[in-house]
Amino acid sequence: MGSAAGALASFTVAGCRGAAGAATTAPPSGASRPRVTPRPTGSTLPVAAPVAFVPAAAPLVMQVLAHPDDDLYFMNPDTLSTLERGVPVVSVYVTSGDSFGVNRAPGQRHRPKGDIPAYVSARQQGLRQAYARMLGATIFTPWVRTALDLPGGGAAEVATLVHDGRRAELVFLRIDMHTPVSGGTLGIDKLWAKGGEVNTVPQPDSPVRGTHTFDPVSLTDALAFLMDRYRPSLIRTLDPDPDIQVHDASHPRGSDQGGYSDHRDHTAVAQFTWRAMAQWSDRTAAGGTAPSFLTETYRGYYNQRWAHSLPQDVVRMKAGLLDVYGGNPAWACGNPGGCGDYSVGQGASLRDPRGWVRSTHYRYPTAGPRAGRAKDGRLVAYGVLGTRAVRWTVADAPGAAWSAPEDLGGGPLVPALGVATGADGHDLVFALRFSGLDGDPGADTREIVMLETSGAGGARSAWRRLGNPEQDPVRGRRVGPPAVVAGRDGRIHLFVRNASKGLSTRVREAEGHWSPWRALSGGQVQEGLAAALDAQGLIHVFAAGFTAVHEWAQDTPGGELRHRQLKGMAPPAEAPDAVAAADGSLLLAYREPDTAVLVVERLAEAAGGHHWTPAAQLGGAGFGPVSLLAGQPVRAGEEPVLAVRGVSGDAHLVRDGLVVAPGGVPAAVHNGAGSFAVGRPALLKAGAGGPLLVSLGLDAAPDATPAGPGGS
Repeated sequence: MGSAAGALASFTVAGCRGAAGAATTAPPSGASRPRVTPRPTGSTLPVAAPVAFVPAAAPLVMQVLAHPDDDLYFMNPDTLSTLERGVPVVSVYVTSGDSFGVNRAPGQRHRPKGDIPAYVSARQQGLRQAYARMLGATIFTPWVRTALDLPGGGAAEVATLVHDGRRAELVFLRIDMHTPVSGGTLGIDKLWAKGGEVNTVPQPDSPVRGTHTFDPVSLTDALAFLMDRYRPSLIRTLDPDPDIQVHDASHPRGSDQGGYSDHRDHTAVAQFTWRAMAQWSDRTAAGGTAPSFLTETYRGYYNQRWAHSLPQDVVRMKAGLLDVYGGNPAWACGNPGGCGDYSVGQGASLRDPRGWVRSTHYRYPTAGPRAGRAKDGRLVAYGVLGTRAVRWTVADAPGAAWSAPEDLGGGPLVPALGVATGADGHDLVFALRFSGLDGDPGADTREIVMLETSGAGGARSAWRRLGNPEQDPVRGRRVGPPAVVAGRDGRIHLFVRNASKGLSTRVREAEGHWSPWRALSGGQVQEGLAAALDAQGLIHVFAAGFTAVHEWAQDTPGGELRHRQLKGMAPPAEAPDAVAAADGSLLLAYREPDTAVLVVERLAEAAGGHHWTPAAQLGGAGFGPVSLLAGQPVRAGEEPVLAVRGVSGDAHLVRDGLVVAPGGVPAAVHNGAGSFAVGRPALLKAGAGGPLLVSLGLDAAPDATPAGPGGS
């Protein structure tokens, strides 16, 4: 792709660096660049005019990956579940995955000679095989392969297969992982950090002829162009801000980037994707409308550092698709370059001690709707749409329709919000914001922001900056989304996971003043915090550690939060949830590793001791974070009510030890976009009809379904 050599895209985030959506060209790599000073804590973002959201014409999922196989390792089973519903998937592969061109099969004695074009072709063939299997076709079904012109003069290959009402498109940008430059090579990670130009890898059998170049501006423009062309209702990508990781004998580096728990290409592609999403959304919003899309972000090599999150049947499914992708040199697939990425096939993913195939972890596991009630009794759901905060409302009546999404601004935001109700009855919405998306580490920043809402349709207030507990912007990128809880004394407690994998907190006093950020002792824990208030008015915060749930709790109202590990319980696989039951006791729920088993524990009298008792251990369904129904009664002989995602992504209720579908009927396979829960489903108390199951679907719209009588 033709573009100015050495240009560095520097996305301008609204309220931080000038007009929203602008892009600038920075000095060439090696030249001095101005440092960006973040706005002080307590300042506000500019209040922009609200926009109307334009729904996608039909549900469609776009996935932006660094390499062929990232989706199969880190996003499945969600990719398969999407296709099984008949929702099209467009997967964009930014690099060619060329590595050094060596396609070595398991057990092959001699290392074959590297052949980069052939290896790239073989990996693409492997993807066509795996996606054909997910579409229900035979694995060697021919695909339609065409060239798509990109802005700036380059082109991408698009491979399309439609089978039995299912559709997949694979878009290959083919960026070289090792473009030769003076003094070394340039890959996608250095393109983000330092600018310059990267080449594409030539592929003789591709409809795209020759090679092109990308610089940071043209790559961002290409991704934004693809988003605008396909108009997805959901965009999936990888982790833009992976955990800091010490590499030693106990934690070997392997394929990690130095000092972090993920591949450097995963990180850079995710950053480019977030920049492109923000650019697309803001440029569209400049005309008074914004695209309606949800976002979902997946961890990568994080999977090898924490407990395995998937039940064995899902692991086998993922591994089976990786075997089809990996292929075999003996296969007659008809592709001269090869029939897959051989080192991945023939059961290699199950034998790999890193265990990447054994988990699917979300970067923001508390993403999903935040459901509650307005003062007038209407149901309210908060979420993030088009990287902006939104609010939907609906009357609490059978058949009532949700309002159009109300733009609350604040973007670009990660998809996990925190919501607490202030003493005046108004909701306070908290979010993690990309305050800068830039290759300069000092300008690649994240911040916590807060919005004091008014009634639906009321005057808009400004988002207030609450800063970041980490002073170093590189560490500040590791901070997670907020968990919040309101105390009886009118104070609002805000918690985030920090760069050390522990907790940091700020407290808003009843009169509105905020305390400084403060780190709490204890850790290390996974992303995904749960905060709750017990019957004595004590604050509790929970998170999943390596072998136990960690709790930070007050011993007296208004006191310090003290850390403890909850020994004697089953180990957690991922983020827990915690709520107060009707009698004021606390309920804590999470999944066990390597299974779909759900564990529920109850803390009856926090003030008189700290004695947790088992409330349930359920066969459960699926994988991923769970939700508990706040305010549910605790009755002898009855098990708690939870919301879960099934293996196929459906939002399900678990009640009386049984997994049931919305409406109270036994769980079954669902078809249609609305049944797939993007993020964690929520539960809300209702009247005699039982609890409401609230979820966001592949159509980027909310759904609130009565879960059937009982449980309320």
